[in-house]
Amino acid sequence: MAKQRIIAGIDVGSSKIATIIGSVGEEEKQIKVIGASSIPSRGIRKGQIVNIEEAAEAVIESVEAAERMAGYSLTRAVVSVSGPHLTSQNSRGVVAVAEPEGEINGDDVLRVIEAAKAISLPSSREVIHVVPRYFTVDGQDGIRDPVGMSGVRLEVETHIVTGSTTAMRNLAKCVSEVGADVQNLVAAGLASAEAILTETEMELGVVLVDIGGGVTDVVVFIEGAPFYTVVLPIGAKNVTNDLAIGLRLSLESAEKIKTFFSEKENWPKMKKVKLEKEKREKEAEKDEDELDLKDLGIVEEVKKVSKKTLSEGIIRPRLNEIFTMVGLELKKSGVIGLTPAGIVITGGGALTIGIKEAAKRNLSMPIRIGVPQGIGGLIDEAEKTEFATGVGLLHYGAKSDVRSTSSFSLLKIGKKLEKIPLRGVVGKATNLIKQFLP
Repeated sequence: MAKQRIIAGIDVGSSKIATIIGSVGEEEKQIKVIGASSIPSRGIRKGQIVNIEEAAEAVIESVEAAERMAGYSLTRAVVSVSGPHLTSQNSRGVVAVAEPEGEINGDDVLRVIEAAKAISLPSSREVIHVVPRYFTVDGQDGIRDPVGMSGVRLEVETHIVTGSTTAMRNLAKCVSEVGADVQNLVAAGLASAEAILTETEMELGVVLVDIGGGVTDVVVFIEGAPFYTVVLPIGAKNVTNDLAIGLRLSLESAEKIKTFFSEKENWPKMKKVKLEKEKREKEAEKDEDELDLKDLGIVEEVKKVSKKTLSEGIIRPRLNEIFTMVGLELKKSGVIGLTPAGIVITGGGALTIGIKEAAKRNLSMPIRIGVPQGIGGLIDEAEKTEFATGVGLLHYGAKSDVRSTSSFSLLKIGKKLEKIPLRGVVGKATNLIKQFLP
């Protein structure tokens, strides 16, 4: 029997913390989901931690629920990072090939990527990703993999994503409370792209819009590689707030109404609700536009609301605002006309009523709703738009190398050793180990 490798992804979001555990064989390509959980997040606002104790408790709760389902205890996990602190830029690196008479090897590729990574950054920021977009060998550009080719001069165009050092440390600390190492920190938008986008879409040029609870991640792909990444400080929670203010209801009641309208499987329920209402009130004619809040379990002063008022008067203006902001970012990045594959919308907010119409109206591009692909096992749990980032983290973990765990583990060991007062031979040995730690 082929050995199974366990991988885990923790999506730390503004509205929920999702943990997905999967297994993948050495020869298999498809990831099998064996555990999934989603817990309402606490202590997180706009993608950033504002109360580390509450956030850590929520992460522990989510991870333990997924572990119980999978029957496996996590030792390491790939974690998503999001928030308006994430920024991106494209950088170029150039090196001379070490053996001009021979072939370009892996070391040359690593050196040129390191050269591209050498950008000026303030001490409060850190590089999260350096994604090679394409290579150029002796003036010939558009090369995907230069290893094995002959050349003297090697260049690379990279996409670099940076984030706040403090925000990432706080996130790593939350996850470490679970007792698992952080295998990798991955920008939420890039993680979602792994699970949602097809090779054809990325090659043609596509815009991924991941609408979460507190933020919206936007990633533009051109010629098969990321070109622009940005996080907007607006999300599906803003729609809930608008409903609460417009109908003068509590946030919990507003969330019930939004969820009722949003989920596709609830449309048959709307017909059922209408029939029950007709039967209960024994009226010959009922206004189809009315929705009785009692049928949703809401017992507040407002009894009936107009569906048209909800969708067109309250929800639509907020969706227009979100896609207007997306349009401004696309204009700013200069990709207008370079994304013929259109826009793929995913995330928990992707099922909001009227979202495709709002996107089409504001951006005039082809639109589709993206659901995670390329997974097996518990697909009923994971094949939902809100799990796009979580499933993407599994794809990322399956592809990434185990060596990425070392930096976090060694840093932790180094910090722990510094706190232990040791003397004599043991102290000298410890000091020797410290010299080799980052």
